[in-house]
Amino acid sequence: MLADPARLSQPWPAACKNLGAVESTLTRRILDRLESNGIAHRVLRHAPVRTSQEASRVRATPLEAGAKALVCHAGDQIVLVVIPADRQLDGRAFRRQTRVRSVRMVDPERVQEIVGAPVGAVPPFGSLFGLATYADRSIAARSEIAFNAGARDLSIAMSGPDYARLERPILGDFAS
Repeated sequence: MLADPARLSQPWPAACKNLGAVESTLTRRILDRLESNGIAHRVLRHAPVRTSQEASRVRATPLEAGAKALVCHAGDQIVLVVIPADRQLDGRAFRRQTRVRSVRMVDPERVQEIVGAPVGAVPPFGSLFGLATYADRSIAARSEIAFNAGARDLSIAMSGPDYARLERPILGDFAS
């Protein structure tokens, strides 16, 4: 089920407060990009989360609204793949649709080096890191997506169509 489009104008749940999170350079780059392009969005500072389920609970958003960003080796390139948080990357479908021979996750230490954020805090904008971005079609179709924005204690919500217009990911059916 898609989220209510009016939801972006509503405040976050009362349980979500400014907990003193420090804004990272990466977070600032994302916010500057959204603001300079006139993209409606909400920012939430919350207790640190480690899983998509925890993030969904603290954001009070459906799990499937989460945009899970995975840094992957795809053939001989490193790419970003964005899928709904309630699903898994379907390696076979990804390989078939992108015509790469292999796809596998990048080691957590290398993710930190590439994007400047730990696994679980990677935003869905590969273009910020010089990476090609692939996104499951369902992400671009959702009226609302939510994601951690460079830190495990900061989330952003925005519309899926706005995300697709801004990032211009290669769309496919990459999740199962």
